[in-house]
This record gives sequence, C-alpha cells and structure tokens, in this order.
Amino acid sequence: MAYRLLSTLIFSAVLLWSSSPAWTYDQLPVEPDVGTRLDELYDHEARLFIALYSLAGDGRIDYVTARVVREYARSTYGNPVYQTEAQPIFYWWNHTMWNDPEQDGVNGNERVYQENTDFDISRYKPCLFNGQPC
Repeated sequence: MAYRLLSTLIFSAVLLWSSSPAWTYDQLPVEPDVGTRLDELYDHEARLFIALYSLAGDGRIDYVTARVVREYARSTYGNPVYQTEAQPIFYWWNHTMWNDPEQDGVNGNERVYQENTDFDISRYKPCLFNGQPC
C-alpha cells in the first residue's frame, strides 16, 4: 500500500514537472524597442495590430507581437489610425506562439499556444509583389 502511494506521488510530481512551461520552454524575451520594428500589419478579420521585429538586427523577422484593436479609423490624410490594447495578446518567437490572455506584458505568465510554428507573413503579403520579393 505504501509503495503504491509513493509511486503515485512520484508519477504525479514527474507529470507536473514535465508539463510546467517554466522548465520546458525558453523564456520569452520582452517586447523589443520600436526602433527594431521592421513592419506593421493590420489583420481586419481578427482585429489585430501586428508588429514585426528583428531582434538579431539582420532584417529578418524573428519576433512578432499582436495587439487587439479597439478602434480603427482613417486620419484626414487617409492614413490608418489604430487604438490598441497597451500590451500584446500574442507573441511569436523561437518557433513558438505564446498567448498572454491577461495582456499584462512579458512577465512569465504567458502560455505556449502552439509549438513548432512560425509567423506566416504570406497571409498578409504575397511572396512576390509586382515581381519584387517582399
């Protein structure tokens, strides 16, 4: 009886340890400075303002954030104006999509939403535009 209880406790501890994202995944970096932003996108369908960054500084997208858009309008000059939440709800980094339902910034409570995935920019921009690569 004691052996069964001990083995159940050990199994539960191993299961809890292996499912903890703090031990399993790399720590998500904080949102980079606006100066490293390469591009911005607006997803009309999902109502998300998406910012594309290059943490490595090599011009390749390696970090993406998505904020919920509260309001969308056009300025007098026709430029889009977005009123967004202060912090992102989604992050893409290191082939992982993270979710932050509290939208309180990167502070360790983010959850892995999907692994082995990258941000698919082709949904928003085709591979070629007028014969030029994007």
